[in-house]
Parts: sequence; structure tokens; C-alpha cells
Amino acid sequence: MGATGRVLRAVIMGPPGSGKGTVSSRIIKHFALKHLSSGDLLRDNMNKGTEIGVLAKTFIDQGKLIPDDVMTRLALHELKNLAQYSWLLDGFPRTVPQAEALDKVYQIDTVIDLNVPFDVIKQRLTSRWIHPSSGRVYNTEFNPPRKIGIDDITGEPLIQREDDKPETVSKRLKAYEAQTKLVLEYYRKKGVLETFSGTETNMIWPHVYAFLQTKLPDISQKEAMTP
Repeated sequence: MGATGRVLRAVIMGPPGSGKGTVSSRIIKHFALKHLSSGDLLRDNMNKGTEIGVLAKTFIDQGKLIPDDVMTRLALHELKNLAQYSWLLDGFPRTVPQAEALDKVYQIDTVIDLNVPFDVIKQRLTSRWIHPSSGRVYNTEFNPPRKIGIDDITGEPLIQREDDKPETVSKRLKAYEAQTKLVLEYYRKKGVLETFSGTETNMIWPHVYAFLQTKLPDISQKEAMTP
């Protein structure tokens, strides 16, 4: 299974706030993989007004989840253009029917699962506070205001965006877990699931990196020593 010239079909999974974006960009920097994010792909198709983009937008505008077959069509259509490349899928598949549809066309070699404790993510995602009139952003962990809940300059109260409120974050994490538990189980049964656990990206990354080195050559060997 060494780092031969074959293409690698990989999927990355992880809850919102797990550092999936950072890990994905590091993977792309070190290994010759095409990163395919379903979110970016969706936005791109909606902006361009493609047939599938228009279709997807009708569901989003109604506040509905995009059906499996629409997401699958979107992803598979894009993957057709990437046949000769190794790729990293991000945000797809999200459901077992999507995973099964993908399996009919491609054999997934590896699924990288970022396992970060929910309480750590919650702390990370709820630490952002904003001063509405100036747009100043504080982070209670990295750059806290001098006085909790108060803007340093005006002395006015800080607010939390709806997205950053603990109840919203909890809901998003629960929804992620409910949706992906079965997908992770599906890939675990297939023997391709690799779980990387830790509380921060810099702890997890070296393990992901070492694992991928057994599959692909590093294209940025000279910078490989720097994180």
C-alpha cells in the first residue's frame, strides 16, 4: 500500500468547529489531492445559475435540506472532471444513501474522521462576542474584553451572533451527530474509517499527516518540517 502512483479517493468528516477546514487545507498543501467541498460546490452552482444550482436553491429558500439525489448528482458531476486526480471530499457524503451512491461509482480508500470532544468545540464556537456598532470582535479565549460583556472602547454591551449562542451550537452539533453517525458506521464496516482524536488541530494534524504519508508522496517535502 506504499506511496505509489495510484490515485487516492478520500473523504474527510468532522463536526463544525472540529478544525476540518484547517486540516483540509494542510492536506492539500502537502499532498497532490483536489479538495472538493460540497458547500463551495453548491455556492458555485447557485451563483452560476446551473440547472442543479437552481434546483438546490429552491430547497434552501424553503429552509429544507437538499435531497440526497440532488447532492449526489452535484458531487458526481464534479468528480467526473477529476477522474485522473486523487481527491478529498468534504461535506459529502452526509447520509448513507449518498455514501451508497458514491460507492457505485468510486471505491473510497479512506475516510478521515476528526473526533474532537463536543464540549471543546462548544467552548471554541461560543467564545465569540461582537460590538454591533463598530463590528469589533472579541474572543473570550484569545482576545477577551477587559471587562466581560463590555466593549473596551465605548463601554457598550457586547452581543453574540445567533450562530455563536450555546443553544444554536448545541443544536448544530446534535444535528451533525444524528446525520453522520450512520455514515461513519457504514464506512467503519467497510474497514476504511480512520479516526483521529484530539482537542486541537495541532495535536491531530501530525497523525493525519503521518497516515497520509503511507498513501501518497508529500509534494512539499522541503516545508514538511514546519507545521
